[in-house]
Amino acid sequence: MPTPTLHTDRLLLEPYQPDDAEDFVTLFTDPEVGRFMGDGPLTAEEAGALFGRVFSKVYAADLFDVWAVRHDGRYVGHAEIKRTDQVAGHEIIYALAKPAWGGGLGTELARALVRYGFNTLDLPRVYATVADANHASLALLGKLGFAHERDIVEDDGSVTRVLAVDRPGLAS
Repeated sequence: MPTPTLHTDRLLLEPYQPDDAEDFVTLFTDPEVGRFMGDGPLTAEEAGALFGRVFSKVYAADLFDVWAVRHDGRYVGHAEIKRTDQVAGHEIIYALAKPAWGGGLGTELARALVRYGFNTLDLPRVYATVADANHASLALLGKLGFAHERDIVEDDGSVTRVLAVDRPGLAS
């Protein structure tokens, strides 16, 4: 099933278009945004290659859902939900550009991803992995009912928290 378009009160999540490349690269190379993503901010070349793989691999093979996130018609972020072995289930991933921070858009975005996981993908549980130092995302996910499951100690000694939320009505 191709990545669908999702709507919230203030956000539009839609499949990326080729003309989103510049915004994608800007988001993924921003040091403040990227400090808690994977191995940190990407170089412009790495971000450009990743953007290309969204089309050549992810969308072409329908591997998982990945969205451009827009607010008032402007690109403000990135979102995904995908199965990963790290959590033995589906994980949500999201990032917002700095101008979109602090206004509740992150909560709205994460809530939409969780709702999609439960209602569309029929998942019993949704996961998130968050750097222990990313207090804003940990607090945001806590508001949505995510609970700490375990920690992963990374090669550099940093800690990644594995969080999960169960679909309402299911015993945990």
